[in-house]
Amino acid sequence: MPEPVSVTSLASTLQQHLSDALTAALPDAGVSDPLLRRSDRADFQANGILALAKKLKGNPRELAATVTAAIPANELIKDIEVSGPGFLNIRLADRAITETLAARAADGRLGVPFAANPGTTVIDYAQPNVAKEMHVGHLRSAVIGDAMAKIMEFEGETVVRRHHIGDWGTQYGMLIQYLIEHPHELDHEGGEAAGEAAMSALNRIYKASRAVFDSDEAFKERSRDRVVALQSGDPETRALWQQFVDESKIYFYSVFNKLDMEISDPDIVGESAYNDMLEETCRLLEESGVAVRSEGALCVFFDDVKGPDGNPVPLIVKKTNGGYGYAATDLSAIRNRVQELKANTLVYVVDARQSLHFKMVFETARRIGWLSDEVKAYQLAFGTVLGKDGKPFKTREGETVRLEDLLDEATERASAVVREKAQDLTEEEIAERGTQVGIGAVKYADLSTSASRDYKFDLDQMVSLNGDTSVYLQYAYARIQSILRKAGDTGPAAHPELALAPAERTLGLHLDRFAETLSEVAAEYAPHKLAAYLYQLASHYTTFYAECPVLKAETPAHIENRLFLCELTARTLHQGMELLGIRTPERL
Repeated sequence: MPEPVSVTSLASTLQQHLSDALTAALPDAGVSDPLLRRSDRADFQANGILALAKKLKGNPRELAATVTAAIPANELIKDIEVSGPGFLNIRLADRAITETLAARAADGRLGVPFAANPGTTVIDYAQPNVAKEMHVGHLRSAVIGDAMAKIMEFEGETVVRRHHIGDWGTQYGMLIQYLIEHPHELDHEGGEAAGEAAMSALNRIYKASRAVFDSDEAFKERSRDRVVALQSGDPETRALWQQFVDESKIYFYSVFNKLDMEISDPDIVGESAYNDMLEETCRLLEESGVAVRSEGALCVFFDDVKGPDGNPVPLIVKKTNGGYGYAATDLSAIRNRVQELKANTLVYVVDARQSLHFKMVFETARRIGWLSDEVKAYQLAFGTVLGKDGKPFKTREGETVRLEDLLDEATERASAVVREKAQDLTEEEIAERGTQVGIGAVKYADLSTSASRDYKFDLDQMVSLNGDTSVYLQYAYARIQSILRKAGDTGPAAHPELALAPAERTLGLHLDRFAETLSEVAAEYAPHKLAAYLYQLASHYTTFYAECPVLKAETPAHIENRLFLCELTARTLHQGMELLGIRTPERL
């Protein structure tokens, strides 16, 4: 990784000035926090003196005046006003703003530092099931997980991606037995439509085998025998099972490619990968006393987890019939990720409806010592995708919406919007931009919502040029690129000596917040905060564009300085959108 240029944010520098002044002016107060925040009345407001006045039994306005007098003359602060009961309203010097932005612009990472203590995070996301179509329910885990993996890597974390696909279970006995009896059912053409053909064949086999399974007792018995053969490692059965997995991967890759997401084969580590660990996991849990036998099953009990009848609800690790539950697989995965992959943090991007399961799995892992204060697990729980009617998103026939159909429709709608606005784009370019805008719209609608909340899937709103949409951000970026092209030989250059107009100040102060925003997003696993930052950035730029002529500014220095603000805004938009997995076309 390139070593970033060290750029201290304006807020951090100001915080240090105020902390030093508080210590110098009020030594009896000890180390004090000025409680600095953004303000509509000034650039920043410090509210910490109110709490100090209470502690010191002093007049807050008088203490505020004392602290203000203790701040030495510096190039950062233009003026400080004591307001209200003892707030400090602080306005920064224009030169300090421009110089700080110039330092950010000089760095390829926009002055974003690497995290102070990076570790290794395993992030578990995008977990489709073998031999089943991906539907709208798979969208959120994929989009949120991909964005968080990118953001954590940018912050300097070592990120190991894991796609815990559903590739094991009793249904494979039915599928494999059917394929043995109908050996050419998985045959199909390759090429660009390979993913669709693979899924079509898998769907056909699933429906056909299910119909036979439900109507033919002899086939049902043969299918159950095939499950035993699969679990015992019979070579022919395992080879056919692998064929189902490989066909499904062809399909998965086609969908993820449409979603503009890179999925690497070594990162696909499904349920089956932990089969050889299950028995040992159960043995360790039982020997340690963490799990106990209850009615023949191996269970873990919790004081705070009870059913409607008030009785404890256990985590079943091994069933009475000797079969393993999901918990055994999930606990084996934790062992692998902590002991083999040396992870400090495990992040699971899974549906909020699985929260109780993961709460019990994590607590079990803590009890036996696989998780600890040094090794933590976190469920990045997400809500449901709803239709316009506020109910879970379905087709008109009440079926679950296929993810491919949803993405195709988004691309179609976006292409219509691009075609309407396009001035000098070819049909090929319109199709390319339509895909970038459509897929970006779907991702942004998801990412701009707090993960834990449900959200309504409304394509008309998603591809709108107005409001909090990715299209609005993409058009802001494309507009800047157009201005930079029209500037010709005049290049962007920072001019700290110039006074800044109000819209320039607002835009500049927001640009300086990029690094602190990313740090907060990574720490809280909150990609919606990055989306909110980028939307505000595009909004501030729109105001700047309306109020501050760029190419027709009053002097050459003003033109260069405004081009500088334009270029830094574009770079910040591009970097932020890239971390969210969204393209920024140069022309729209």
